[in-house]
Formats: sequence, structure tokens, C-alpha cells
Amino acid sequence: MEYTEVMVRYGELSTKGKNRKDFINRLASNVEKVLKDFPQIEFHPRHDRMHIVLNGAPFRDVDQRLKKVFGIQTYSPAIKIPKTLEDIEKTSLELMQETFKPGMTFKVNTKRSDHKFEYDTNQLNNLVGDYLFDHMDGLKAEMKHPDLVLRIEVRQDAVYISNQLLHGVGGMPVGTAGKAVMMLSGGIDSPVASWLALKRGVDIEMVHFFSPPYTTEKALAKAKELTGILANFAGKINFIAVPFAEIQETIKEKLPEGYLMTVQRRFMLQLADRIREQRGGLAIFNGESVGQVASQTLQSMVAINDVTTTPVIRPVATMDKTEIIAKAEEIGTFDLSIQPFEDCCTIFAPPRPKTKPKLDKAREYESRLDVEGLIERAMAGIEITPIYPNEKFLDDKAQEDADLL
Repeated sequence: MEYTEVMVRYGELSTKGKNRKDFINRLASNVEKVLKDFPQIEFHPRHDRMHIVLNGAPFRDVDQRLKKVFGIQTYSPAIKIPKTLEDIEKTSLELMQETFKPGMTFKVNTKRSDHKFEYDTNQLNNLVGDYLFDHMDGLKAEMKHPDLVLRIEVRQDAVYISNQLLHGVGGMPVGTAGKAVMMLSGGIDSPVASWLALKRGVDIEMVHFFSPPYTTEKALAKAKELTGILANFAGKINFIAVPFAEIQETIKEKLPEGYLMTVQRRFMLQLADRIREQRGGLAIFNGESVGQVASQTLQSMVAINDVTTTPVIRPVATMDKTEIIAKAEEIGTFDLSIQPFEDCCTIFAPPRPKTKPKLDKAREYESRLDVEGLIERAMAGIEITPIYPNEKFLDDKAQEDADLL
């Protein structure tokens, strides 16, 4: 059955006040981006819902993309038909035959904004219900909690019929909460934190630290590909690669082993903050979970956060590992995250890092280094790559390696 339009409901956007229009317009813009390769589609954002006129675009493909747009609570594919009882009955039957499964219950729910239409809501409910019982076997009506609701909307221009209520991911449209940078590693946690930031409407840019020759090109490609998965929920995400080898080598050479991780993280946070300022961001996000590793104890966070007054937001801070893994599997990043390409956080990890580092010692050890020079050289080497949904990088790298053989 060919659907003619999709009715999108806003959910949390409905609670907004005077700035509700801005949120709705941002959502419409985000939907247009994910459906940009269907030029025939028309978008009509309104106060209570958005109408997407398909004009022949396949609903199956549209559906897969709408499922990943933050700000959509529910949506329904609908069929636009002429305002005649014959068309209403015929289309209702076809739609029910396509979606009804044995054992399901149903009800007919009519709304009529055109009060000049010859049948009122109760009459139309009864007429269509009787018609379905006459032409289908196994139907059972249920008024309170039906499995299927056949919705008939009689408007001024036409009648619209639907019987599916599909769920979106909810949240807020990406971009409505401002811009931030996300410290993305190649592990499990930071992609989940990225998804949660996007869900709250934050427009994020990825900051990834890499340390050639200690980290491989495949590790960098993996982080970019993780960004490509997350771009499904944002349309496009900028990936900012920061060279970090000189800083790690210097710290390892000149500082006590127990404080290597603490001072290294302080440098990462300072670099992320410089990039945030350059890029017009308002906050720094990361994938830290309290107590998971040595650098994520509360004492470590105090010693590391000391380098900035910028808000550092940790969306997975109170989640345990099993919860984070479940979310990673749900959003599609888990299988890639566990690929064994070491990132810069693991290659220089000391065997016995301080779990309760002292702030004064972290400051004193860091002061022994040319902090500004190291940061300036790292900033001079950053590379920014725009990444689009499902872009592949590991396949390209594997092909490059094969060509060299």
C-alpha cells in the first residue's frame, strides 16, 4: 500500500512556550536534512504536528530515517483520499488487511474538522466498523486498549486514514541546546555519551586524540567510523583529530609514573577547551563513568577538571558498564567499539596509576613542562573532517593496506 504522507507528533516540544516555533523549525530543518535525497518530499511544520507529503517517496526508506531524528515522539503513515464514504470504506479495508494479524483487536477513531461533512464521527465509526466486519474474518473490537486504531481524519481538503502509531527516539532536536565538543575515544562509553548529548539537542563536534606512530591509522579510521554511525542521528558531525604523541612522550619522560594519566588527561581537557573556544562551543562532553577506571574517580576528576572553568558534562557518569553496553548495542556502535585498535589512552597507560591523585601535586608536576608550547604545537596540527551518516573509513584503510602488498 502506498502511503501519501506522514504525520509527525512532537512530544516534549509540546511543553515549550514562546520559543516553541524555533524548536519546531529546527526539527523541520533536521528532518529535511535526513531526507534530502528525496527532493519530491514536501514539509509542512505546524503548531501541533508536522506533515510530510511523500509525493511518491517510499515510506519504508523514510521510516528508517525518521526513527533516528531526535525531537520526534511518534509518527503515523497516512493515506489521503477523496471525501466519499466509498473511498473511506475501501481504503480502510485495504489498510486493515495489510496490517491486521490474527488475534489483534481494533477500533475506529474518527476526527472531523470539516463539520459540513455528511456523516458525524459516531456515524462514520459505525459505518466503517460494520464494513470491516462484513469483509474480514477474525476481527474483534476493543474500545479501551486496542492493538490497532484505525484513525480517520476528515479535513477541509480531504480525508486522511492511518492505523499505525510508530515511535521515534524522542528528545530534543539537535541544535536547540547549543554547541559543544565531545571527547571521543575509540571505546564503548564515549559514543553512548555522544548519543545522549545529541538526544538533548546538543550540536556536538568530536575531538579525538591520536598518537602516531604509537596508534595506527586503523584506530583513527575506527573513531571516524563511529562518528559516521552517530551522524545518523545528527545529519553531519565534524571530526577533529588532535596529534597527541609529543605530549605523551614528554609526560612519560619527565614525570612520575603514578601521575602520567592525570597530567595527560589535564592536557586533553585543555586542548578540548581551546578547540571549544575556537569553534564557538559552550561545553565539553566526555564518556567518563564514575569509578570505572583510575582517571574517573572523583579525586581524579577534581585534579583533571582544575584546568578549566568550562562546564564538563558526563552523560554516562552514573551508568554501570552493562547499561552502557546495552545502549551501545541499541544505537549500533558496540561491535565497532570493541574492535582491537588501541587508542592513545591505552598505549601509555601506566601499570599503577594514581586513583586518588593530589591536586597540588598534579599542578606541580605539570608546571615542570612547557605546557603552552606543547598545546600550541598540538593545536597547529589538528585536522577537521566533516563526517556524514554511515561513512566508512576502515574499509578504505583496509583497501589501502591491500594495495601496498
